[in-house]
Amino acid sequence: MALIQLEPGQIGTVVTYLEMTDRPKLRPVPDSPFRLQRWRDVDPAKYRLLFKRVGARWLWYSRLAMDDQRLSASIGEVHAVVDRSGIEVGMLELDFGKDGECLIRFLGLVPELAGRGHGKWMFAQTLALTWRKGVDRVHVNTCTLDHPAALPSYLRAGFTAYNRAFESFPDPRLSGLLPLDVAPQLPVISSSAS
Repeated sequence: MALIQLEPGQIGTVVTYLEMTDRPKLRPVPDSPFRLQRWRDVDPAKYRLLFKRVGARWLWYSRLAMDDQRLSASIGEVHAVVDRSGIEVGMLELDFGKDGECLIRFLGLVPELAGRGHGKWMFAQTLALTWRKGVDRVHVNTCTLDHPAALPSYLRAGFTAYNRAFESFPDPRLSGLLPLDVAPQLPVISSSAS
């Protein structure tokens, strides 16, 4: 067994790669107080706001580090999860850029909704959108920084793990991409710490 030491200011996570290569059986979509709303023209500022609301707790930062031009070029098919009062409380981003495949780039609800049973609805909606004509493979990556229920939920939904990697990166809280008080489950260790 080997421990990999990280420099102060770095974050480490284990990434699990998952895929589904057989279209799942159609099941009824569970009732939900939410609906998906596709964003046709994605405003980078609005996207970043929702991305941060959904993912800051889990240290999602990659899209926050991009300028508007790069972000606009990188964004796939975006669907906001909207509650009954019209408030956006989650997001789904899909990438159909590779023939025959769909990559689930981002999938999540705001942390306040975690553990309330909305995941079954979210996965049913996601699979209905991903498995369109011509798609033979749906894949996604999750990591140990994501909500603890993420990996088990993907496995229950029918995904199979096919690879694993270790990733390290500078803590986005130290650069100001995210506030210092997000992700309290992972303490900030700066270079000035002893």
